[in-house]
Amino acid sequence: MPELPEVETTVRSLQKKVLNRTFLDVWTDAPKLIKIPKNFTEFKKVVIGTKIKKIWRRGKNILFELSGDKILLVHQKMTGHLLVGKWVSKNGKWEPIEKGPLNDPMNRFLHLVFFLDNREMLSLSDLRKFAKIVLISKKDFGNFNDIKKIGPEPLDKNFSFKIFKERILKHNGKIKQVLMDQEIVAGIGNIYSDEILWESKIAPFKLTHDLNEKDLNKIFIAIKKILKKGISAKGESFSDYRMPDGRRGGFDKFRMVYKRKGEKCPRCGGIIKREKIGGRSAHFCPACQTNNNGKNVKNTFK
Repeated sequence: MPELPEVETTVRSLQKKVLNRTFLDVWTDAPKLIKIPKNFTEFKKVVIGTKIKKIWRRGKNILFELSGDKILLVHQKMTGHLLVGKWVSKNGKWEPIEKGPLNDPMNRFLHLVFFLDNREMLSLSDLRKFAKIVLISKKDFGNFNDIKKIGPEPLDKNFSFKIFKERILKHNGKIKQVLMDQEIVAGIGNIYSDEILWESKIAPFKLTHDLNEKDLNKIFIAIKKILKKGISAKGESFSDYRMPDGRRGGFDKFRMVYKRKGEKCPRCGGIIKREKIGGRSAHFCPACQTNNNGKNVKNTFK
């Protein structure tokens, strides 16, 4: 699933490519992607003719402020990513008009296409069709649960160590799960929680109430460092994610533990392990990431 760096990269690209563009038409072969309104005909009627006035991010959500006091929310979920380009429909499939990154196999699952007034298209490629599209009025946006419940933005200048510490310690759970809870801190998912905890030398299953001030500070610093690095590298394209121009992100060369089970830890040479925590995979080095007692976890798992 695209996380904060991928979504932020997408937003910054869209701000350059589609800001101030007008929707002339919209097509879909998966109307269930649109959750509000549930009727695609109604969605289409409202969207056509609106102009994109502003694009921003909240957590993992991409938000378009439209003329007519409407907000278009796109959550890309597991395998979705937004693309901008030109396609032509051939034998029921959309094909890029020009050769280039849009021809990447992961960019061929177009299920929602907006036609813009500059003859380009804004499209959603989504292999598993799990993405979520919502169109609501601006006055209802502030009370919309998907936005209202999201925790503070970790890269916001007002996100202090004090706020981070208070929010983390309100929840006694395994630190990886807590970091991934969008109501506690926004935007961190499976990839970056692994990388943040590796950077911090903290095991993913360490309980929050067993973290001392030094541990918490290391995690706080690592959050900002790793997420900024992720944005600078334009996201991780290990799996489905691609940038709006179809290219892969460059974070792969900075990936220390995520999806590196069985490889040597680049810091200490220990062998990276993968374990399940709350149904999600956690990748970590048992030699240099400490457990609940502050010791290494080399022999924790058989």
